[in-house]
Amino acid sequence: MLIELRLAPFDALAEVKNYQALPANPGKIGAGCIFVGTMRDFNEGEEVRSMTLEHYPGMTEKHLEEICEQAENQWAVHDILLLHRTGDIEVGEDIVLVATWSAHRGDAIDATRFIIEDLKHRAPFWKKEAVKSGERWVDRNTAGYASS
Repeated sequence: MLIELRLAPFDALAEVKNYQALPANPGKIGAGCIFVGTMRDFNEGEEVRSMTLEHYPGMTEKHLEEICEQAENQWAVHDILLLHRTGDIEVGEDIVLVATWSAHRGDAIDATRFIIEDLKHRAPFWKKEAVKSGERWVDRNTAGYASS
């Protein structure tokens, strides 16, 4: 498992490729699921020029570790890669990468969805968007999915 917060931009798909090149669980992985969140240029009906993403050092990393451990305990996941940007982010840059690997697709898909939904709604991150009228703090995240 690898969990990192990063100030610098990263290429999510290159990160997955590099991570998969590391020797881990040969022959046990039959499925992988990748989620990439990217900085978009709109939110709440207004153009967004850039964003600053703040976090609480120590607390944020601990929360991300707990999310991933919960996913490992709930699903048969062999490995997890979680990268998350902080600091100043430009439109089009990757913000978050969640990748999981398991023997079967259901476990990988469910674990990935669990991690990203928890991260979006409970992890201690704060977003400040630069918009035409100035700056504003984002007080809620976009809706994920309704539990069935």
